[in-house]
Amino acid sequence: MSFGQKIPFCALDRSELEMGSFGMMLSRRTLGTDVPVMTQIRKLMAELTNPMSLAQGVVHWQPPEKALDKVKDIVWDPLVSSYGPDEGIPELRLALQNKLLHENNLSNSAVMVTAGANQAFVNLVLTLCDPGDSVVMFQPYYFNAYMAFQMTGVTNILVGPGSPDTLYPDADWLERTLSESKPTPKVVTVVNPGNPSGTYVPEPLLNRISQICKDAGCWLIVDNTYEYFMYDGLKHCCVEGDHIVNVFSFSKTYGMMGWRLGYIAYSERLDGFAAELLKIQDNIPICASIISQRLGLYALEEGGAGWVTERVKGLVKNREIVKEALEPLGMENVKGGEGAIYLWAKLPEEHRDDFKVVRWLAHRHGVVVIPGSASGGPGYVRVSFGGLKEEAMRAAAERLRKGLEELVHLGMVE
Repeated sequence: MSFGQKIPFCALDRSELEMGSFGMMLSRRTLGTDVPVMTQIRKLMAELTNPMSLAQGVVHWQPPEKALDKVKDIVWDPLVSSYGPDEGIPELRLALQNKLLHENNLSNSAVMVTAGANQAFVNLVLTLCDPGDSVVMFQPYYFNAYMAFQMTGVTNILVGPGSPDTLYPDADWLERTLSESKPTPKVVTVVNPGNPSGTYVPEPLLNRISQICKDAGCWLIVDNTYEYFMYDGLKHCCVEGDHIVNVFSFSKTYGMMGWRLGYIAYSERLDGFAAELLKIQDNIPICASIISQRLGLYALEEGGAGWVTERVKGLVKNREIVKEALEPLGMENVKGGEGAIYLWAKLPEEHRDDFKVVRWLAHRHGVVVIPGSASGGPGYVRVSFGGLKEEAMRAAAERLRKGLEELVHLGMVE
């Protein structure tokens, strides 16, 4: 169970949700799944004039220009408009295996290309879990991963604590939980660097989590979407093993959010695993968009890790700008920022209704952030520093700072 009740932006009569236009009951799985927080945020922004968003996890850059030019050259190729292999076009999978070997130190990984990291995660939940299974996440968790479990009937979600000081997953708690829970949870999942926390999992801790999962006989899914988004000299690391599945994404790295491209890396020694994944893949996207896969391949060829890290360096200034905006909350209440594109901030105790604070900041000050309750952290907000260039980031941060100063000293003035 998650910590804290999630408070919706608007109250909906349950009978309206359960009954369709023909009077038929809707699926309990979907009714029991949280309303996507970004859907609520978009509706909120539609109520505003000239809002500035520090909410959605996006970056401000586009894919490499040469890669986009190459895509223009193939748009009339009939193969681009056709289906491709379910697991991804061979050229891209080969390039990704080479990248995994040389950048991530994953030497025995097979690859499946997906329509984004979220679809990769759903593929894995459907492949690894049955309805009623137990799974483990850590607070604060990635809201879409939580929803993936909910909508597939995996309702026994054990939410472990993060360290109050670092937000690192509590490995001692994990070891106790996996040894004491009967049956043993099927899956443990972590995001490294974290979403929404903006922290990373140090290599010794990640190795310990991996060993705990292996000893308990459960799967470990690691979401590496923000692998290149590391700051202050910190280094990202991956772990490999027959019980580990790694998820990666092109969305943030190459500014390909709308192109929907990600991939799964799993042990090539797993007999039959690929065949089971293909059942899911063939019935959801069939294959990731061919033109997106081509762009991904060209991005690797024309950009690569160096291209991404140069752009990530530019986010350091954005991070500092947003940190300054959060000062009214007290810097001891601001965590994260070591990795990814997020800061995680605690609201004053008298303003723990984070959804209410988010609506107030939006309508009163024209700036939008994510309520922490969406990630199992009531009384917090997630602030993204990746989506705006420096000048626009300064303007958005100024709105946020003014709002928080007012919140702390005067309350939610109408």
